[in-house]
Amino acid sequence: MRVKARIAFVSVAAAVGLAMGTSGAYGADAAKLKTTLTPFGAERAGNKDGSIPAWDGGYVNPKEGLNAAGRRIDPFASDKPLYSISAKNMAQYESKLSDGIKAMLQKYPDFRLDVYPTRRTAAAPQWVYDNTARNAAEGKLADGGAGTQPVNVYGGVPFPIPSSGIEAIWNHALRWRPPSFQVDRFRGYMVTAEGRPVQVLESTNEEQTAYYLKDGEKQFNGEYWLVRSFNSGPPIRVGEGIVGRQNLDESKTSTWVYLTGQRRVRKLPNSCCDTPTPFSAGVVSFDEVTVFNARTDRFNWKLVGKQEMYIPYNSNRTLVPAKDVDVVGAHFLNPDHVRWELHRVWVVEATLKEGERHTSPKSRYYLDEDTWTAVLADRWDANGTLWRVPFMLPIVMPDVPAVMGMVWGVYDLNSGSMFVNRLVNESPSQIRVTDPFRDSIFTPDGMVGAGIR
Repeated sequence: MRVKARIAFVSVAAAVGLAMGTSGAYGADAAKLKTTLTPFGAERAGNKDGSIPAWDGGYVNPKEGLNAAGRRIDPFASDKPLYSISAKNMAQYESKLSDGIKAMLQKYPDFRLDVYPTRRTAAAPQWVYDNTARNAAEGKLADGGAGTQPVNVYGGVPFPIPSSGIEAIWNHALRWRPPSFQVDRFRGYMVTAEGRPVQVLESTNEEQTAYYLKDGEKQFNGEYWLVRSFNSGPPIRVGEGIVGRQNLDESKTSTWVYLTGQRRVRKLPNSCCDTPTPFSAGVVSFDEVTVFNARTDRFNWKLVGKQEMYIPYNSNRTLVPAKDVDVVGAHFLNPDHVRWELHRVWVVEATLKEGERHTSPKSRYYLDEDTWTAVLADRWDANGTLWRVPFMLPIVMPDVPAVMGMVWGVYDLNSGSMFVNRLVNESPSQIRVTDPFRDSIFTPDGMVGAGIR
């Protein structure tokens, strides 16, 4: 199916950051984070018709995070959909749909969006808000704004009032998440073009957002995200492991894999960009992990503006079914278990720089204004055909408090296949917030010690 790129853009309040000049020039506007803007830079006010409410501090309730069995609670389980969007009525809502979602609706008659009441649940601890305000006054891009690396930022959204696309995409990379957490025995599936799900991994992750360690600023060396993952299934992949250390200086990002056959650790030569990831059986590229997760210096970034859009949000209902098969559909996630809401998003476009190469030379990313999480993307191939639709489902974690992207994946419009990862429906526990991990576990030596075969 060939779908040409077309911008269906509706400006809502793009003037907040677009009128600003160079990076860091908006320090005086940091005061707006306590008045007209939320502490993370979103508009506090709702929209004109009230379908997007005002932000009132988010959803904070430590008692509604986990149940006694360690599973995430859906605090909005009693909500009913306001309406559903399908191929039959999508024309009525198309101005608020991404090109990728419209293509999915056109391709699959059973694909639909169940739209629920919008709840602006985003929240964070006060110290994160305080750091965000400081970042707004002092943060900038390296080399006087000409570089791609943020400097003078820590422990909060780096650019809550962005003036460029690259600042906005760094807000996604450095979005608020629990500083240290573990995801036990999550699963990933490749679904073939014929609709057959194939389990490609069962893993346990330890993750540390070192950028958000509360008392870690003096020790912070630019490594903002550390992850270690070991496979417990399927049988052919038991014992495989991967460790990544992501750095603000993207040339210093490193990834290692543990090879069970050799009982050795090997450093990946190119864990970036359109290189296929080993844990997805080569279906997903490194820069499609959690919608976008890669080097920024290969693209030109454009901050298009802000738009009201239907996006997955507060989708704790996705974690409720006891079996993965209840969530994984033939070509897309089961619509019964995905919650969509109307929110404002920042729209950011990436176009490949001259002299660089990539299988998707153009992409468009949609960042939730309240959390800066990239929840959807559209990716075009070299022929200008809309090709891939990365997605990530945010869940509310009022015990942290946070709204954090959880289940993520990619729809392939050309082949009809799908990859979906971090399903925890059959896990003994779901997303356990922990004390900080030892740095040594995120090293090659730490992998060797943890190898099980």
